[in-house]
Amino acid sequence: MRNTFKFTLALLIAITLFSFNTKETKTTFQKPTTSVYGDTLTWTLLGKIDYLKKPDKLYGEVMFPVINPKLKSMQGKSIVITGFIIPIDNKNYAISKNVFAACFFCGKSGPETIMGIKFKGDLPKLKTDQYVTLVGTFRYNDNDVEDWIYHVENAVITVGK
Repeated sequence: MRNTFKFTLALLIAITLFSFNTKETKTTFQKPTTSVYGDTLTWTLLGKIDYLKKPDKLYGEVMFPVINPKLKSMQGKSIVITGFIIPIDNKNYAISKNVFAACFFCGKSGPETIMGIKFKGDLPKLKTDQYVTLVGTFRYNDNDVEDWIYHVENAVITVGK
């Protein structure tokens, strides 16, 4: 029994001594071979919007959006935005901050969480809630109550095809 105790103690000491690694390991990172665009327009920035009650010929008093100065400066400029595809009808899509079940139409969000899309070239076939990154031209609307507040025109899908 005494020999078993000595053998177990020696084995425990040997395992402890050999378990420490004194060699230095270097980790090298490779750059990805494909480039990924960082969003130049964020849903947080799009959400920084106020509304002002003004009269409308057709609807009476309506809450019109007051676009913040940063977004006004982006009018007509190239942007990158990521979000979920929401089909509007057979020929129109929108991009949303949220999935269809929590989108603007269901009452879970405001109109600033969705952007109308006009694609460059042929209309792609997309699925509901498909997560995509778009590159296109930003346009805002602050005076037509029957149109989206935000738009992406000449849009091209760069990620999520």
